[in-house]
Amino acid sequence: MIRTVAGATGVALAGLLTGAAFADGMVYADFPVTVKGYQGKKTSSVSYTGQIARHALHDSLKKLAGQGNGKPNPALKAKMMAYFSGKDAGRKILAPASNGKFAVKQSEVDAISKGKNLAGKTYKAAVAGMPNGMTGPELVAFWIDKASSADKGFDAANGYDYGQLISKFIMGAVFYNQAVDSYLDEYLSPTKKPNDKPYKKGAAYTGKEHAWDEAFGYFGTPAHTLRLTPKQVYDIAKRRDAAAADMNGDGKVDLKSEMTFGPAYYAAGFDASVYDKGNRTSYLHTIAKAFLDGRKLLAAARGEKLTDAQRATLMGHAKTISDNWEKVLAEATFKYAGSVYKDMVKLKIIVDARGDPAKAFRAYAKHWGELKGFSLALQAGKNNLGEAATRINRMIGAGPLLLNASQVVDIDSKGNYVRDQGPDWGEYMLHMAKVQKLLIETFGVRARNNDVTGEIAALADSLGDKASAEND
Repeated sequence: MIRTVAGATGVALAGLLTGAAFADGMVYADFPVTVKGYQGKKTSSVSYTGQIARHALHDSLKKLAGQGNGKPNPALKAKMMAYFSGKDAGRKILAPASNGKFAVKQSEVDAISKGKNLAGKTYKAAVAGMPNGMTGPELVAFWIDKASSADKGFDAANGYDYGQLISKFIMGAVFYNQAVDSYLDEYLSPTKKPNDKPYKKGAAYTGKEHAWDEAFGYFGTPAHTLRLTPKQVYDIAKRRDAAAADMNGDGKVDLKSEMTFGPAYYAAGFDASVYDKGNRTSYLHTIAKAFLDGRKLLAAARGEKLTDAQRATLMGHAKTISDNWEKVLAEATFKYAGSVYKDMVKLKIIVDARGDPAKAFRAYAKHWGELKGFSLALQAGKNNLGEAATRINRMIGAGPLLLNASQVVDIDSKGNYVRDQGPDWGEYMLHMAKVQKLLIETFGVRARNNDVTGEIAALADSLGDKASAEND
């Protein structure tokens, strides 16, 4: 059954808010302090710097994952762990960094928010799609260890691109999980972090205001997203549109409020890619508007406990965000299943012609890492995907199908990969097309980048009895 996406519920509150930033009601910034009896100096209740610091840690960790030289490197491993589980001061922002005319304001993580890490916010349950039942933090630490010994993050023997695996999994296991399974779920209950009390003693924001801000921060979109096109938001992430990013005109891109990070980057990418096609999507603006509408509602509550009607409306906005964010991850999984399929077509041609497959295999490993990472990220939300997740995990497997027809199937007690005979080349290609078909049926994905579902019938016919029951 297709998961439907609720439309953003409008809340006519613009007239209750003042300040230049809200002249057009399009910017997620400068909401007034509503905490009763607040004695501090702050005039805005908006705060999500901790989440932006974790985006910078993620981007920097991904960059580090590609710096190995193919030999054990304890120093690199320690540095990667410092960005994953450490909280020490002095960590440089390795990415995103200034690039030509794209000048980034902050150069250290602590300039955004102090004492933050990723490990403490990573999905704690066992990750079903990988062997050994590792929890989210354990799996990332395992991959960090492997990446530190790999050649620029690439394990040619097993077909792993660790930078992609780490990055895409964290997008779900930290950003998506924290937003939809905590701040937009249990934190919206009547008793947890109520709106008539500060989030913590002395804070300039109420419990509900800050929880909502933190979820917004994890989405990683510029505060002025609704003033921008999806392509502009996408190009900001690529560091090629400083003018669009620089909302306050100071000549620098403030990572706290003007930068695009992973989740918003992918939402914008899908929207921009199908802008002129019949299957147009609007994930970015739908999510951004729901966040903004929800924050307007909280500001209008003026520090009072939410009524049942207000909370119901807020939960409607949360559902819009959660459902569309889930779709973005499903679209990403769909896209890279198609990329893997197309890479396999190229590899077969090269191998059949007795050419050198090294370059094409490297691209295949990269795309498989993105596929696997996003498929695991999709499973880190609050929804139990049940049979759909089981089928996706089985069809993708624990590792890509290698050119010698083997595939990683397990990890032994010492952390070594165990390989075994995998499916036929054509059968694994069919798996990729079937993954896409399942994503359409389960999530109703519409952008459908790299759609190869049209190849299912011909592939299944060519395989005959070799097509596994899992593909039915």
